[in-house]
Amino acid sequence: MDETDLFRALADPTRRAVLERLLAGRKNASELREGLDISQPAVSQHIAVLRSAGLINEERAGRHVNYSVNPDGLNPLFDWLARYRAFWPVRVERLKTLLKEMDQ
Repeated sequence: MDETDLFRALADPTRRAVLERLLAGRKNASELREGLDISQPAVSQHIAVLRSAGLINEERAGRHVNYSVNPDGLNPLFDWLARYRAFWPVRVERLKTLLKEMDQ
């Protein structure tokens, strides 16, 4: 899984809503669908995308399947942000210097 899959998974508002619901604890697909205006097959597709992106875990108990957030699933996002976090302070300092020079 790469960061592109992660960004693609998080780009959809319904998938973000499903992920938010899982922050409260484990839920099955029917519980995740409650309050969403989508079909059960659509929820299953969103779950599959989130699972393949590494954002959620699946736990089977007989016929029942529960989903939970995979806390390590966002690590590629954090790594991506870290690369750019180092970039911005230098750019901001250069901008401050330029603005001071323009004021003088």
